Amino acid sequence: MTIQIARVEERFKSPGPQPNGLHAADDGLWYIDQVDLKIYKLDYQTGETLFEAQTDTEHSSGITFGNGSLWIASTFELQIAEIDPANGKTRAKRDSPGNGIVAWANQDTGRETGAHGLEWKDGKIYVAAPPSQLIHVIDVATWTEVNAFRAPGLRVHGLAWADDGTLWVADTSAGTISRLDAETGRVWEVIRVEAPVEIHGLTIHQGVLWYCDAATCGIGQLYLD
Repeated sequence: MTIQIARVEERFKSPGPQPNGLHAADDGLWYIDQVDLKIYKLDYQTGETLFEAQTDTEHSSGITFGNGSLWIASTFELQIAEIDPANGKTRAKRDSPGNGIVAWANQDTGRETGAHGLEWKDGKIYVAAPPSQLIHVIDVATWTEVNAFRAPGLRVHGLAWADDGTLWVADTSAGTISRLDAETGRVWEVIRVEAPVEIHGLTIHQGVLWYCDAATCGIGQLYLD
């Protein structure tokens, strides 16, 4: 296992007040905002808004695309919403796995929350759940959990597929991104992202990791020199 320091290059600011999930498409960068609850598609070069639409999700976090739909982690609803990418309308909502009170909250008074980062692969959604500190693997056809593995760190968040089929997993509190075996959770590599940048949403486009920071509204890239 290797540990490296990422060089952060902020490319632009988000049009919404608090970006919290990213998904890289060929024709633009999708993101979900957890305050205005809109989906946006941005130009990779300029950050220009190519498309935006309101959703009916709540304090939303992760976003991914699969089977013709956008999937959004509606964190305070404890659900994952299936969204029409053409207009932001909800097609369905299903219970998210790993719900509970996060470890850094008061266990007696803290609010129950749900999923954060999402990734799609082969008819399954990989769900980063901070309360359980697991990556849950959900078969979308039956909405059943077919696997789960431990996420390193305290506050698991964004997910992104590496070219070799391993899974990049961000931990916002630790300031790290770990590359994991997508079956067992074994850690193969760790990247540290120096403060004050916080990694919330994560995705990958043309071999480069992209991040969003909900605290600064920054959206940018991570490089290993």
